[in-house]
Amino acid sequence: QLQASGGGSVQAGDSLRLSCVASGRTFSDFSTGWFRQAPGKEREMVAAISRNGVTTWYTDSVKGRFTISRDNAKNTLYLQMNSLKPEDTAVYYCAAKITYSSGSYYSRSYEYDYWGKGTQVTVSS
Repeated sequence: QLQASGGGSVQAGDSLRLSCVASGRTFSDFSTGWFRQAPGKEREMVAAISRNGVTTWYTDSVKGRFTISRDNAKNTLYLQMNSLKPEDTAVYYCAAKITYSSGSYYSRSYEYDYWGKGTQVTVSS
C-alpha cells in the first residue's frame, strides 16, 4: 500500500515536498516513481528512482526544479518541488514496481505494480 501526502495550494515560485509512505512489503524491493495528471490530460511520469536510490530520471519540464529521493529505512519516497509553476498543477501519484534490479528505473505507467491515491498540487500565478 502506498499513501501520498504533502500536496497543497501554493503560489508560483513556492516549494512543496511530497511524501509517499509504503507499507506491507519491504520498500527496498521496489523501484519507484511519481506521476501526475492534470485536468483533461493524460497521466505523465514526472520522476523515477531506482531501488538503491542511485539512478534517477526526470521529465524535461521538471529538470532542475524537482528532486526525487527515497529513504528505504523509513519506507518513504519523496518529491521535492521547487520553483513551482502553474503548469505543475495536477494530482500527483506515487507508484512502485517490484524488481530484482537495484539500479534500474521505469518510466512507463504500465510497468508499475502499485499506486497511491494521489495528492493534489495547485499552483496559482
